[in-house]
Amino acid sequence: MAGIDESLTFYPLRIAVLTISDTRDEQTDKSGALLADRLQQAGHELAGKSIVKDEVEAIRGLVQAWSDDPQVDVIISTGGTGFAPRDVTPEAVRPLFRREMDGFSVLFHQASSGTVGLSTLQSRACAGQIDDTFIFCLPGSSGACRDGWDLVLSKELDSRYRPCSLAGQIPRLRHLCA
Repeated sequence: MAGIDESLTFYPLRIAVLTISDTRDEQTDKSGALLADRLQQAGHELAGKSIVKDEVEAIRGLVQAWSDDPQVDVIISTGGTGFAPRDVTPEAVRPLFRREMDGFSVLFHQASSGTVGLSTLQSRACAGQIDDTFIFCLPGSSGACRDGWDLVLSKELDSRYRPCSLAGQIPRLRHLCA
């Protein structure tokens, strides 16, 4: 049966949080703060936290730097996934993907549908793998980040999740899914 097996060891991941916004700063970034708080409460390490403007090169540059950093296992971004003219997160990160994770978008929309109904279709949430680093691009609202973390990522990034979690695909933890 799928779920957290409490008898197994929890292995913390090193997760960086990127807020993409033209208007938010450290004081007004509720979504990035929520993700940072949630991942640390779960026992993971906050490997970095930053805010960049809705600009392809700014987003791509920081995402690439974090994916090149061996101290970052996972990147979670918030913002820039809608249909406003300046929403460019998918366009910025998809060219970096070695592999796209189609299932994340499906699961995120299923989870989000329970809280925002059909409005979930206004999100272009996406995920993929850049070399060995996973990236999850969530919408910019704190509600969407709560849905994304609580209903999808908290479980899939927990090394105790069975039958197998994405934690087991992090190079230093590949033995977990052997």
